[in-house]
Amino acid sequence: MSASTEASTIAEYFKRKSIFITGATGFIGKQLVEKLVRSCPDFEHIYLLVRPKRGRNVNDRLKELFESPLFTTARTVNPDFEKKITALQGDILDPNLGLNSTDEYTLIENCQIVFHSAATVRFHEPLRLAVQMNVAAVVKVLALCHKMKKLQSVVHVSTAYANCNRNNVAEMIYPPPIQPSKLLDASEWMDDQVLDALTNKIINDRPNTYTFTKALAEYVISQDAKDLPLAIIRPSIVGCTWHEPIPVDFIRN
Repeated sequence: MSASTEASTIAEYFKRKSIFITGATGFIGKQLVEKLVRSCPDFEHIYLLVRPKRGRNVNDRLKELFESPLFTTARTVNPDFEKKITALQGDILDPNLGLNSTDEYTLIENCQIVFHSAATVRFHEPLRLAVQMNVAAVVKVLALCHKMKKLQSVVHVSTAYANCNRNNVAEMIYPPPIQPSKLLDASEWMDDQVLDALTNKIINDRPNTYTFTKALAEYVISQDAKDLPLAIIRPSIVGCTWHEPIPVDFIRN
């Protein structure tokens, strides 16, 4: 398949589709949004889960995102793209992703595609927060996906290092050293001092809480998303862009 044929096939798939994206203001997420806008301009609508931050509301943050040089090329080929993108106020740490009932209804009724990219990527995040952001949030996203009436595909962004404790890693999901449900429960009631003291024992042969919780998230998906059209991608180290859409010097996180 030629590059042009492949590109047109992908663009055709996204035509008239509505898309929900978490983590859209992160390094990978913002490039995903740009790529969709530029290469798949006939999408129906894109909904971004965005939380207020440092006194800026979600629309301010969306405006700031679009003013980035990252979207310069996209704007030349799809000048009106901003009209088809909506920021929904929410937070992966909140119940129901922090969505109000109106926004949740909009997603349930309209979305065909979901990209879950939101996560903490700090290697040594305290275990409680890492569990809440990288595992509990997945449970919430899957719960929402199960309600979507037109769902066609879900993409979960994991990491190539989710199974870094293994010499050989296959395209499979490995059983975790601890049941995610037990750790999720413990993160709700156990105090920080105790949980921090137990972290090294809990993560066992993992180098950090990041890779540990990303592995747990994959297992949660294997159990809770068996009936969903879901794919897990495991990116390696995220580096710079060479040419597309612009040199990395202009991409800031």
